[in-house]
Amino acid sequence: MDASTFQFGTLTLVALLLLFYGGTFYISTRIGKREENADGYMTAGNNVGFGISAASMTATWIWASSMYASATSGYTYGISGPIHYGLWGALMILFIYPFGKRIRAVAPRAHTLAEVMHARHGRSSQLMLAGSNVVGSVISLMSNFIAGGVLISMLSPFTFIQGVLMVAGGVLLYTLWSGFRASVLTDFVQVVGMLGAVAILVPVIFFAAGFPAAFETGAINVTAQQESFFSSDAFMNQGAPYIAAVLAYAIGNQTIAQRLFAVREDLIKPTFVTATFGYGAMVIGVGMLGVLALYLGITPEGGDVNNLIPQMAAEYLPPVLIAVFFIMIIGALSSTADSDLSALSSIAMADIYGQNVAGKEAANPKVMLLIGRGTMVLASAAAVAFASLQLNILDLLVFVGALWGALVFPVIASFYWDKVTNRAFTTAVIAALALFIPVRFGWIPMEGIIAIAIDIIAVIGVGVVLGLMSFGFFGLRVARVVAVVATLAVAPFAIGSLHEYATLTASLVAYAVSTLVCWGMSVGNKERFDFAVIKQRTGDFDEGEESADVRVAVSRDDRDDRDDDLDPTTARSTR
Repeated sequence: MDASTFQFGTLTLVALLLLFYGGTFYISTRIGKREENADGYMTAGNNVGFGISAASMTATWIWASSMYASATSGYTYGISGPIHYGLWGALMILFIYPFGKRIRAVAPRAHTLAEVMHARHGRSSQLMLAGSNVVGSVISLMSNFIAGGVLISMLSPFTFIQGVLMVAGGVLLYTLWSGFRASVLTDFVQVVGMLGAVAILVPVIFFAAGFPAAFETGAINVTAQQESFFSSDAFMNQGAPYIAAVLAYAIGNQTIAQRLFAVREDLIKPTFVTATFGYGAMVIGVGMLGVLALYLGITPEGGDVNNLIPQMAAEYLPPVLIAVFFIMIIGALSSTADSDLSALSSIAMADIYGQNVAGKEAANPKVMLLIGRGTMVLASAAAVAFASLQLNILDLLVFVGALWGALVFPVIASFYWDKVTNRAFTTAVIAALALFIPVRFGWIPMEGIIAIAIDIIAVIGVGVVLGLMSFGFFGLRVARVVAVVATLAVAPFAIGSLHEYATLTASLVAYAVSTLVCWGMSVGNKERFDFAVIKQRTGDFDEGEESADVRVAVSRDDRDDRDDDLDPTTARSTR
């Protein structure tokens, strides 16, 4: 089947892009301020309401890459593929809120998680977390531009690179104006449109393709594993790695943290619970198009599975609904791309300039805004350059999520356990990455005693992941029981074979190593950190938001942190 059976004309395509990006830009101009506020540009005053917050959280987690990757999972693993992709992703949104409540209680007016790590530990932990987010957000931005370029090139006379440039320019146009405020308010409009579009488009494509008969006649195109709802192949290659990856996304991703710091504190739970259902319904629904393509025996155009969704739309939708589909995908990728730009600008403003270059006392809000906007431009240019590589989106998502797995335990422990030190944090993350990378890329020969050792470490990682999930909702005692039981239950089946699944094993190894090292280096620490200090050291950058004496005290603490970077808890942990 050839997606070229339908294409928009040049003028029609341009008109649709102008309609979408012109509308979002108009919304952003209505909320922009003549004298922009740096803190508002980053977190919208920490007081965003329920409706906009829930919509923004849903839209940020639902990106074009999520839709494309869910369809890829369905096409690759069959009926259970989209379930594993969408269900675990939805549950991870739910797992954010108990940790989020603790984070906001400790740092109610922070801008980034890395900023809080600076207050908790010092500069090295802060820059480690900020650096990982820069890498993750640029990759996310790139994958959304790839999705937009593929869509435009398939449905119009424009080339892939031209499509990437159009999407990048459109997103930058409205996000540059008002930063995070533009992102959350346009997210509300985008997610309402996306939910409505999915409810119409997916059933239309299914019935146009001959559902349900297509699933009977197309059974010859699927394997037994692809046909099974309880496919072990799908779980080991998609479900299990994604469980680990999205937990890391939830804890380490600045786009999520930014919304956590922006929403009104008493609305954290309903916001994330609502986003859980919105994400799951939409992503699983779109992913089923990949399953349909598998049963129909469709070959992705050009051999690229990223083309599946546009290909299905072009083949089975009438022109009016293709236009709706086009706007839906553009809205999905834009809602996440603007979040990535806002996250990157906040990191540059708060973590690089505000904390490490100028210092909190001397930070100039006008300079911060200039840096934030300049960061958006540079990030867009870098993402456009990388998008030309047209890498596999699903592989990128799982890789970045696994990479963040090295940070999950040290970050969570830093908000609850007063013994964790900066040395323990940084050493744990570095050690985890040092083992994660060679395992993930097969640089270590997986045979003999080495394979068994890696399996044992990965099995410990299973206990860590499930223990952390339990800890958020049920506390430390239940988490310990779940971790031990899960480790013992999985060990007989996993040791000797788990290393055959490189993606899953590497992710679990990252969790296990970072946890063991961080715990081992912290448990004997005699000092105790006073969490009330974090609230003093984080907060607004704009004048008038806090008294001058507090600003000076915070700045002095920051300078002390830079002088005593290795272990600030030993110098100032007790107040």
